Amino acid sequence: MSSYDPLKLENQLCFPLYAASREVVKRYRPLLDGLNLTYTQYISMMVIWEGGCVSSKELGDRLLLDSGTLTPVLKALEQKGYILRGRSKTDERLLMVSLTPEGAELRDRALSVPSEMAACVALTPNEAQTLQRLLKKLISGAE
Repeated sequence: MSSYDPLKLENQLCFPLYAASREVVKRYRPLLDGLNLTYTQYISMMVIWEGGCVSSKELGDRLLLDSGTLTPVLKALEQKGYILRGRSKTDERLLMVSLTPEGAELRDRALSVPSEMAACVALTPNEAQTLQRLLKKLISGAE
């Protein structure tokens, strides 16, 4: 064993995570192109679909995105007519993001994306659940 073994790519956790993330996002691309969404726009819409209206702070917290990354995403979604941005009526400091009728209709069009992605990934449902659990544990440990 060499003292440089810790520096071998094959011994790193970060590289397979990075490569897997790139591969998964790449597989989303053709599905999301039909919805006129980028991956980051898609995950943003998923959070907005859950509640219909959410603060940009909550959205950033849930997606682990800072405002510098999230702001252009929200601007693009607003330009596409999927969301509206405006100040909270109860707290002017909060920027609220709400769903438009077009954004709600997009949700119906996106229903097939998760099952199409599941078909692209060579994992059993149990393996996918285990991987998701481990990744959530990794993320929560990094916060």
